[in-house]
Amino acid sequence: MQRENNSSLSSAASPRVRHRKRSNEAIPEPSKANGGKLLVDDRNKYKSMWIRTYSTVWMIGGFALIVYMGHLYITAMVVVIQIFMAKELFNLLRKAHEDRHLPGFRLLNWHFFVTAMLFVYGRLLSQPLVNTMTSGFIWFILTLKKKMYKYQFGQYAWTHMILIVVFTQSSFTVANIFEGIFWFLLPASLIIINDIFAYIFGFFFGRTPLIKLSPKKTWEGFIGASVTTIISAFVLANILGRFQWLTCPRKDLSTGWLQCDPGPLFKPEYYTLPGWISQWFTWKEISVLPVQWHALCLGLFASIIAPFGGFFASGFKRAFKIKDFGDSIPGHGGITDRMDCQMVMAVFAYIYLQSFVAREGITVEMILDQILTNFSFEEQQSLLIKLGQILQDRVAYS
Repeated sequence: MQRENNSSLSSAASPRVRHRKRSNEAIPEPSKANGGKLLVDDRNKYKSMWIRTYSTVWMIGGFALIVYMGHLYITAMVVVIQIFMAKELFNLLRKAHEDRHLPGFRLLNWHFFVTAMLFVYGRLLSQPLVNTMTSGFIWFILTLKKKMYKYQFGQYAWTHMILIVVFTQSSFTVANIFEGIFWFLLPASLIIINDIFAYIFGFFFGRTPLIKLSPKKTWEGFIGASVTTIISAFVLANILGRFQWLTCPRKDLSTGWLQCDPGPLFKPEYYTLPGWISQWFTWKEISVLPVQWHALCLGLFASIIAPFGGFFASGFKRAFKIKDFGDSIPGHGGITDRMDCQMVMAVFAYIYLQSFVAREGITVEMILDQILTNFSFEEQQSLLIKLGQILQDRVAYS
């Protein structure tokens, strides 16, 4: 009895020890470099390669057809990609048990998605959008349920983070399209080329792991793809820059072929080759478009910086313990798996275009376009009268 009392007193006096819950994430074995097999050591690599190649051919073929159809169809493709990306990302944090107790809660996510889409692509509808966003906010507040607050607010925050990620890059992408398909097609093609050749070089020569977040990426694939992408950027810019329907900007939603003054960036400059080079080749001079020098900067970014968008996505997937964001593309995963680097590239291409390529200042054509678009006929007449008076006064004083 005395022993039991002593033990009870000692247990009451001593504080309760809380053991930290162990993580369920598997710890990689030290024997495996970067926690996974390299492609060069994978026994099933040829089977996966053919599946991946088959899907790639279909994707490139469809992409080329849509680009050929013009600006409006490319924009529609971007919208469809956004919808699939949002669907994949919405599903990451959804829990079936909680969703059963919240009927219509998933519909609220898409309500915010459509609202954001209208805001990005329909600036003229800004007044109705205030009511749409407000109604979504009120809808969310009215659906709050006891014991579900944490899940609902988590979904609310997750939804808006998805909208920021998806629509930020897509707004830059659409802006690039209407500046000229060239400024959309070249950056997107460079990412595709970089992905393909990183896979090919890693497939046949990859031996040195590159980064732990993506176990199958190798230095051989990274370097080989970088060199190939930079060379492709210089050559591809010369080819694409010779088609006016790719280089001319689009100011409306029409689908006709474009003709315009290509500007100095797309007019060839000729360089005479040194004598020792002309001895080995038949030509004595080469033509280079000035835009090709800008393309080298885009190629450098696509090969060195843009892949970190893929590494970010790999770390994101590891955090959620998933292999891919989806399974809509055989051998590739989901749409988001293919767009991780494209998102980074689209933002950089727009910033580079506006900072170093686009014409500085405001032109007369830009002002006239704004007047004709936003002013009524009476306002245009009033502006014309006032402008005439100002010019007459200047002439009189001079």
